[in-house]
Amino acid sequence: MSNKVFVLNGPNLNMLGKREPGIYGDLSLDSIGQLCRETGKSLEFEVDFRQSNHEGTLVDWLHEANEGAFGVVLNAGAYTHTSVALHDAIRSIVTPVIEIHLSNVHAREEFRHKSMIASVSRGIICGFGPNSYKLAIQALADIRNS
Repeated sequence: MSNKVFVLNGPNLNMLGKREPGIYGDLSLDSIGQLCRETGKSLEFEVDFRQSNHEGTLVDWLHEANEGAFGVVLNAGAYTHTSVALHDAIRSIVTPVIEIHLSNVHAREEFRHKSMIASVSRGIICGFGPNSYKLAIQALADIRNS
């Protein structure tokens, strides 16, 4: 079994720390990546942390994760609410995917209340800022060890 978790980030997350810090916080994506790698190390596995603004790249990475990871943490950003392609990619793999969000999407605009990927994800974590990532990585470790 693989000793790797993929942490995949979608569009505009490269702007963290600059973009609407009142909603998304002031940590950069690089800082969140470091938090994820430290969390993985404490659980004795590797975190492969990536970001893309392109939907097809995220689909490719989900397919890759199916061959090389025991779990995926996915912050699909705006694609959460629009992407049938991500829904289908998650549905086509056996690797568990946990959907995450920094903010509580249910306390925001109405269009953010609908997730296209929730029904094919193992679980959803939202509203805990960067700790959403940490909680998801811990959840994947629990899934792996169960």
